[in-house]
Amino acid sequence: MLKLHSSSTSPFGRKVKVASLFTGHAGRIEILAADTMNPDDPLRKDNPLGKIPCLVLPDGSTLYDSRVIIEYLDHEAGDGRVIPTQWPERLAALKLQALGDGIMDAAILQLYEGRFRPGERHEPAWLAHQGGKVERGLAVLEADPPKASALPHVGTITIACMLDWLDFRFSTLAGGKYPRLAAFRAEFAAAIPDFAKTAPKA
Repeated sequence: MLKLHSSSTSPFGRKVKVASLFTGHAGRIEILAADTMNPDDPLRKDNPLGKIPCLVLPDGSTLYDSRVIIEYLDHEAGDGRVIPTQWPERLAALKLQALGDGIMDAAILQLYEGRFRPGERHEPAWLAHQGGKVERGLAVLEADPPKASALPHVGTITIACMLDWLDFRFSTLAGGKYPRLAAFRAEFAAAIPDFAKTAPKA
């Protein structure tokens, strides 16, 4: 049995959960609810960085972060389930994953600025710096959105999870600024009904 340190709101943990649907591991992963702010949480023993997701293998060894975990799941499944084996499809999927991960990283830093600093101590330049990354990344994706498929790869999984999380935290798609990305997310959810089961919950 595999064990996954994660949370119900982590977009990176969700990436792993969605990928596991296609690598045949979904029923073999026990989710361990993690609190990254709790110094006594077992997560810190399994990942010295104290970050999620973190996968605990049957022999007790651990893997982190989401990119490494998905690489492991794909390899164990026989390669090619969610990470294409052929070039240039592989490069395109990994590049898309990197863009989605980067957008989430920047948005999380914005969220943490508001969560851990009182309003009078917010740093506008820092928030603008991170916000620029998010806006530029979304603009690139809106101009050339990925294609949804019932057989997604790590890139489209990442983008779908990223968009759902941004909407959950910031209502990013609600304003109609990114209609093509909103359409992609809807098509992805329709093609993969189990995607909704992993949706972030407050």
